[in-house]
Amino acid sequence: MAELKKLLEFAVETAFQAGKITLAHFQTGLQVDYKADDSPVTLADKEAESYIRSRIETAFPSHGLLGEEFGEEGSSSEYRWIIDPIDGTKSFMRGVPLYAVLLGLEYEGKMVAGVSYFPALNEMVYAAKGEGCFLNGRRVTVSQTSDLNRAIVSFTDFGNFAKYGKEAAWSRLAPKTFYRVGWSDAYGHMLVATGRCDIMLDPIMNAWDCAPFGIILKEAGGYFGNWQGAETIYGNEALSCNNALLEQVLGELSPDKI
Repeated sequence: MAELKKLLEFAVETAFQAGKITLAHFQTGLQVDYKADDSPVTLADKEAESYIRSRIETAFPSHGLLGEEFGEEGSSSEYRWIIDPIDGTKSFMRGVPLYAVLLGLEYEGKMVAGVSYFPALNEMVYAAKGEGCFLNGRRVTVSQTSDLNRAIVSFTDFGNFAKYGKEAAWSRLAPKTFYRVGWSDAYGHMLVATGRCDIMLDPIMNAWDCAPFGIILKEAGGYFGNWQGAETIYGNEALSCNNALLEQVLGELSPDKI
């Protein structure tokens, strides 16, 4: 898999350099604009994605691209890069360091490499198919927590559970866990991959907000997918979890459970 390793190295360097672009704007009072769906966007988002796209287009002109800010190009390619220049813009715009540059690579529709870089924390989590998961060069895995009543569970926006019809599922799961904390967006999923959190729940999810975690969690020995147990970045919802807890968590999330 020498080619895949080179693609991962490229992704790591690209995310790092894009992260430097975001840091130049971080905690500077940058103007925030709002898109049609009321999500925030800044000049940093646009500059970082433009940089990533330009670098990919130069190095791999035949590859497809899907980015949050500038859409899709080259959809017929067997390789496709999925880009979120700043995941956690709401954190970024308020000077909170829990935001990430996300870059995932699909091959024939399956995630094969991914990078989640947290510039303000200088934490780089990355993985490629069959190569393991790494945090700043050190091999990492999910936790071994197996008792739900000792599990730490995170989420992005508590209000989204009710907004997207998942309040009952949350109400079943949450009381059975040890600690419930809003380590939001990509940061929560990264914490599960590195064994520092056990469960991360998002009742709403776009592919670019989670693309690298499809391979990162798998290579870390865990699960990333929808709330029904299907490993996918296209589930419109997301769950990261270690495998020791997965069956219990899916059981609590199931709409069939009373």
